Order: sequence, then structure tokens, then C-alpha cells
Amino acid sequence: MSKAQFQFITYGVADGLATLTINRPPFNVLDIPTMEEMNVALDLCQADTSVKLLMITGAGEKAFSAGVEVADHTPDKVDRMIEVFHGIFRRMQQLQIPTLAAVNGVALGGGMEVAIACDMLVAASNAKFGQPEIKLAVFPPIAAVLLPRLVPPARALELLLGGENIGADEAKAIGLVNRVFAKETFAADVQAFVAPFMGLSRAALASTRKTIRAVADKPFGAALDTAENIYLKELMNTDDAKEGLAAFLEKRKPVWRNT
Repeated sequence: MSKAQFQFITYGVADGLATLTINRPPFNVLDIPTMEEMNVALDLCQADTSVKLLMITGAGEKAFSAGVEVADHTPDKVDRMIEVFHGIFRRMQQLQIPTLAAVNGVALGGGMEVAIACDMLVAASNAKFGQPEIKLAVFPPIAAVLLPRLVPPARALELLLGGENIGADEAKAIGLVNRVFAKETFAADVQAFVAPFMGLSRAALASTRKTIRAVADKPFGAALDTAENIYLKELMNTDDAKEGLAAFLEKRKPVWRNT
């Protein structure tokens, strides 16, 4: 088990699960120093070959994150704020392993952007999602890119142009959320959701995530060529692919090397 020391977040790795917790309760607002720490943690995660899944969550029960500090949008800070904030998403995109957002309250503005940038998203029943930037006469660049790819474009436009919040059940209904768990059992339910991934091969998880992202915007033929190339030239050369197939044929439990 490893645990790095930070002031505004917590980050640790245990049994293949990396957990990054935004730790500025009650609303876990993202100011520049907090986002700088998140970038450091993401760099640590990228370098750690023991990690199979990264989970991002918020401290407390009120908020995953209520968004980026409004004071950091002023002309003297906005360039640095965007650089640091968007650095989070560039790093998340480059990660080899899957990511999960565990939304335990409100996820607004930049907080919602962090959540929807994860590969999977689970939410407590009391969670709220929204992009209220339009009410301040600005817009959220990350959500403008990601949201129309995740939900029907007309629904994405409604959320971005109207700035209203939606609840966890509605977010699940439009495909933004994988699972909704009761607030009272959220922590245990999240651990149960995560547990199956911990028994899988890191190499296989990484190859699958890489393939899904690599083929996302390609026509079928080109996408299939890309998937075949990753499967044959990368995945099938891993120790775990050979071990998984051998273990199945030999009717035994595989022993992953995660390589």
C-alpha cells in the first residue's frame, strides 16, 4: 500500500486501486493549488504499474466537487487556471488504466467535467449534476467537448445552454451514469462495484481501454483494423494473455503478472 501526502487532496494505492479524493469539504471546490495537486497525483498514477483502476471521489457527503473556484476565472488568473485544469483531462486521457468517478453529492461545473471525463461513473442517489457556467456568461470547454459524445446532442445542448441541474436517476436514464446507489450504502456499494476489476489483468484492462478510445471516431473498417492491430501485436504478446488462455485450458485459476 502506498499513500502520498498532499494538502488539498488525498491519494493512495491499495491492492491495485488508486483513489484520488478531492479533500476541501464541504463542497470540494477546485482552486488552482488543488488542481495542481490532482495533476501530481495523476502523474504518480501513470507511473505506477501496480494500479488497475483509478477512482476519483470527493471528501464528505455533500459534494464530489461544486466546481472550479470562481475567483480563479479573473483575467489575472484565468490562463493559469485553464492550463492547470485542462492538464487534469490531458493526463486522464493518457492514463493506461480505466477510471471511475464515484459521485457522492453535487457535481457541478468543473466538478461535473471531472466526473464525466472518467470512463465510468457511479453516483449516490442524492447526487446532482449541472453545468451552470452559462449563468455567469461563460461556458465549460471540457463539457462542450465531452457531453455531446456521452448523451444525445439535444440533451447535451439543453444542459449546457440552460445551466440547470439534473438528479442521479435522470443522469442514469440519459446514459451519463452507470449505477445509482443509495446514499446510506454508497461507500460499500462502490467497493462492491470496484471489486471485480481488481481480479482482472492490468494488461488486459489497459489494452481494452486503449482500443475503445483508439477506435471511437473511426469508420468501422479502420476501427476494426486498429482493434486487430492492438489485439495481435500488443495484447497477444503480454504474459497475461498467454496465462489467461493457458489457465482456461488447464482448468485452473490464472495468476496474473499484470504484464
